[in-house]
Amino acid sequence: MEYQTESRGEVLVAIMNNLLDFAIARDKHWYRIPVRSANNLLKDRWPPRWMAFYQTKVFGEEAHAVSYYARVLEIRQVSRWQLFPEEPYEEKSEKRYYQLILSPLERLPGPILSPRWRRIVFIPTTWLKFTRAAEINDLYDESPLEDRLWAELKRYEIAAERQFFVKAKNRQYALDFAVFCDKGKIDVETDGDTWHADPARIPLDNQRDNDLTGLGWSVLRFNGQQVRESGVEYCIPAIMKTSNRLGGIVTESIMPRTFDPDDPGGPRQLALFESGPEYDLD
Repeated sequence: MEYQTESRGEVLVAIMNNLLDFAIARDKHWYRIPVRSANNLLKDRWPPRWMAFYQTKVFGEEAHAVSYYARVLEIRQVSRWQLFPEEPYEEKSEKRYYQLILSPLERLPGPILSPRWRRIVFIPTTWLKFTRAAEINDLYDESPLEDRLWAELKRYEIAAERQFFVKAKNRQYALDFAVFCDKGKIDVETDGDTWHADPARIPLDNQRDNDLTGLGWSVLRFNGQQVRESGVEYCIPAIMKTSNRLGGIVTESIMPRTFDPDDPGGPRQLALFESGPEYDLD
């Protein structure tokens, strides 16, 4: 892992939900992504210089984690029939793909785990975040505001999922942070300054918040100044108070976790059978 440059989207974490596709990446050294998906979902994060794979439940003990990665040596645009010439020709045979030619797969020293089973398609990230990530949520590279708040959430051990997708009516929303409580759910949004400066966003935000509220989500919005200057004094206590009101944050242990919003850095309630922090914050 000698590579040191830093740019957005240089590592692409993609879903691996098929044993055959993994065998192709391992033995034939290529992976495919539909051209339409790459153009719609990745945009300015394309092309990647590295590929990594989030393995789903079909992989047994290696499931719900990123364990393998490879360098992207070349990218070709091909039709499906060129990738799978043995398949009978049909309409989907003309579907266009990016074929990423890979170096031999390498295994990470330790897997990047997903704390919660969730739907993941693509996570474009930087090499630095990829090599330092302890869990899936460490990979996301959406905005400096999100990164700043994520660092505080980890510091105060507030379990959250980043870029969590929720379908409401006929619309799908990506939540900056989803916090799951015993008696409800919290959507935490970090709205940048340019976002707030756009009056066209107001009705869209209202519709979004109403849709999510109808599904039982409590929505908290913090602007850039609040996150940058009052993260510990305002944002974290607001999240703690809301989670306490909703019965505490759900953990792997029996009892939900609650906090003291008036003293965020002080002793917190340990959930039953919990021994203490799970990671070193230094």
